[in-house]
Amino acid sequence: MTIQALELFRSAPRYLTARAVGQRVPGLVSGPLAPLRLVNKRDPELPAPGWARVRPILSGICGSDLATISGQSSFYFSPLVSMPFVPGHEVVGELLDDVDGLATGARVTLEPVLSCAARGIEPMCESCAEGRFGRCDRVTTGHVSPGLQTGFCADTGGGWSRMFVAHRSQLHPVPEGLSDRRAVLVEPLACAVHCALRAGVQANADMLVIGAGTVGILTLVALKELTRAGSVVVVAKHRRQREWAESFGATDVVSPGEAINEVRRSTRALKLKPERGSPFLLGGVDVAIDCVGSKGSLDLALRTTKAGGRVVLAGIPVAGVDLTPLWFRELELVGAYTGGIEERGRRSSTTKGASNADGTSAFDIATRIAEETPLDGIVGAMYPLRRWRSAIDHALGAGRLGTLKVAFDVRAD
Repeated sequence: MTIQALELFRSAPRYLTARAVGQRVPGLVSGPLAPLRLVNKRDPELPAPGWARVRPILSGICGSDLATISGQSSFYFSPLVSMPFVPGHEVVGELLDDVDGLATGARVTLEPVLSCAARGIEPMCESCAEGRFGRCDRVTTGHVSPGLQTGFCADTGGGWSRMFVAHRSQLHPVPEGLSDRRAVLVEPLACAVHCALRAGVQANADMLVIGAGTVGILTLVALKELTRAGSVVVVAKHRRQREWAESFGATDVVSPGEAINEVRRSTRALKLKPERGSPFLLGGVDVAIDCVGSKGSLDLALRTTKAGGRVVLAGIPVAGVDLTPLWFRELELVGAYTGGIEERGRRSSTTKGASNADGTSAFDIATRIAEETPLDGIVGAMYPLRRWRSAIDHALGAGRLGTLKVAFDVRAD
């Protein structure tokens, strides 16, 4: 049997050209420079017992997908993927097989990390044994090809297709009342939950969230739900993003050019201007979260966080950032990659609610938040696979076009 799928293939000329000009001419990335092709592929095979086939319903387009397509992702990832692969890790789908307590036809969301359990590795690595699946040390071994996640592995397929395979440890049932549009946000929301908890927010802390795309807005949602942060200032570039940030409870929303002055005013910090480069603060916020991953966004985070404060990287970072503030102000720089088992009890003095005890997964927390929070409208555009060029083009310009999340509606094909 064969399935229709979008396949990312290795093409050094396209990759290098996209890397050189893609940001200046983004239309080329969704056109002739795209290392993507719509193909008919053989069905991926079940690698071992405990695996099942999944038919995607909706599959989101993530910033990491766009970075890969446009040649902006780091070469660090090259040994962590196997090609050609089918992208797509933000998925709500329908099970095609019974698997360990989940019945055929059940709707599921995908926890995409291909950890020790999925790879059939015993004993598990230390990170997986602790429930920190995103830190798995075995993502290149086991009985599937290298791939840090579904959507970056040649053997599993991915959400940008008519079918892929997943291990039971990756599958989470979708509550009956949760719409597909909300369910497809559970994976990025789980990442936001993990980020909010990694931030270690103390009661009444001053926060800065840089970026108000999907990552930034969902991080704001998680911060408001799971912490007792005081002021949460959000940096938003586009009008619709500012409206979303305001609707989800940001204390203030500012443009990138206004951010330093707003933090200086709200925290009563001292602003200094070096001979060259951007201004910086003595004083500032307790925690800054970079949800963009650009040179400018990380630079802003480092220059607006008070001495001894914490900067959290929620967006994939780029090279070339001046790390002098990290050294001089003795900042903590923390990564927040993906969710796992969240040790909520350790932070019980600073988080709201007692329903999520130690051992609760980020996906379970994210599913509850998705049920209770008005996330309708965040998925602002959906495309069939056959219109993939339009979908990628829309996703690359989503902020400017007033859209947060673009997704593939696989049923439409």
